Amino acid sequence: MASENVHVFNDMNFDNEVLQSGETVLVDFTAAWCGPCKRLAPIVEEVAEATKGKVKVGKLDIDDAPITASKLGIRSVPTLIVFKDGKAAGQHLGLTTKAKILDLVGAT
Repeated sequence: MASENVHVFNDMNFDNEVLQSGETVLVDFTAAWCGPCKRLAPIVEEVAEATKGKVKVGKLDIDDAPITASKLGIRSVPTLIVFKDGKAAGQHLGLTTKAKILDLVGAT
């Protein structure tokens, strides 16, 4: 479940909310059945709070948005991708720390 600072992305809104966004966007590709994803979720929420107004943070459930996940070649979760100007600008696979995510989005 996303918080007020974490957007929910899907196949219908991904292009508009992420690829056409004028801001830096961090997308957490996740799945309900993924244990590491559940452990990463509160860390992503902390990052969303820490970067509020600077970075748009959101989650995309790969089972609910298979078209987008396939287009981007998401093969494992959790996967974090930073988008700048509609293009992937950074990526991390697997569970990680708040500090590493902040570094990934350039907010350190």
